[in-house]
Amino acid sequence: MPSFGYILGFIAAALIVGRLSESGASRTIGKTASLMVLGNVVIYAIGFTWLKFALNVSWSEALALGLLPFIVGDLIKVLAAAGLLPLAWKGLDRLKLSR
Repeated sequence: MPSFGYILGFIAAALIVGRLSESGASRTIGKTASLMVLGNVVIYAIGFTWLKFALNVSWSEALALGLLPFIVGDLIKVLAAAGLLPLAWKGLDRLKLSR
């Protein structure tokens, strides 16, 4: 189960990013992007470390298999979501639906 580390990483990232978001750290584009990058770092750190040991490969091979192919796509998603989330917060504020 080489991908199990990514599942663990998603859980850890959700806990960390969720806690920080509750304190209002997702209201601006910069803070939102930072949170998303932090979440990705947590996912990758746990995921590719698990992958390295599960497949018994070198660190560079683990990076090549479990991180490098996904960075560009994840960066595009971070930029898109970081631009949209603060707009969603403003819309909720305008409708008086946010906390």
